[in-house]
Amino acid sequence: MRAWVLSLLMGLVWLTGQAWAGDISPVIPKAQGACVDEPQAMRRHHFDYLKHQRDDTLRSGIRGAKYSLKECVSCHALRGHDGKAVPVNAEGQFCQSCHSYAAVSIDCFTCHATVPDKAPKTAGVTQ
Repeated sequence: MRAWVLSLLMGLVWLTGQAWAGDISPVIPKAQGACVDEPQAMRRHHFDYLKHQRDDTLRSGIRGAKYSLKECVSCHALRGHDGKAVPVNAEGQFCQSCHSYAAVSIDCFTCHATVPDKAPKTAGVTQ
C-alpha cells in the first residue's frame, strides 16, 4: 500500500475518533485574494492540482500556470503585526491549519518558500 494511502486512512481514523468528541473544525485564515478555483474544489483536489503543476513544471518547463504553489503562497501567507509575511506552514496559518486537522504532513516547503518573494500588490495604487 502506498504511503499516502496509509496516511490518508490513518487521518480518517483519527478524524472519526475526533468527530465523536465534538466539533473540531479547523480555524482557517482567510486568503488575501480571490482563489483560482471554487473553495470546495480546492479543498478536495488541491494536492492533485499541485502534483499536476509540479509535473508540468519539471518535465515541460511550464511555470506560472493556474495552480502554481507560488501563487497559493502569495495569497495565503498572512502579514503579522510587524508587516512581515507569516509562513503558510507556521502554527495556525493556512496550510498548516488544514494539514494538522487532517493529520497530513506538508513536504512542499522542504524546497519551496513559505512566504511570498515580494510585497503584495495594493489595490488602487498606481506606480
